[in-house]
Amino acid sequence: MILPITLVMAAAAGLINIWLAVRVTQVRSKNNVWLGDGGSEAVVARTRAHTNFVEYAPFVLILIALIELARGPSLWLWGLGIAFTLARLCHGIGMDPTAPRILRRIGAITTLVVLLALSGWALAIGYQGAAEKPDASPIIIGAPPARG
Repeated sequence: MILPITLVMAAAAGLINIWLAVRVTQVRSKNNVWLGDGGSEAVVARTRAHTNFVEYAPFVLILIALIELARGPSLWLWGLGIAFTLARLCHGIGMDPTAPRILRRIGAITTLVVLLALSGWALAIGYQGAAEKPDASPIIIGAPPARG
């Protein structure tokens, strides 16, 4: 089974991860800091933006994949995936010391709302699945093949 939403969102997450890593490398090079943060606010900010992305992306991608497996593709799932992607771009830019702080807030709040929505959706699917009556059809187990 192909999971188109999961594939697109995972690809977008991979590209954002590369973009954030490149930004960390650029600021490290500019400040000549190759280990730790060297006391540079810019190095700390970009490193945290990258780390923060890596902390949230796996949960969101796993939830998207599980929901897509359980319910198939939907416009709501596309919308949540796109919202997460845009939120992480806003957060990554907004973490820079010279960037408008509103971008960081928008990114952080949207990320949490998306994660909450996906978690609630997954819980609802799990609850519905647990509440369904099991199939009453008998399970027939055949005899093992003869060895010889």
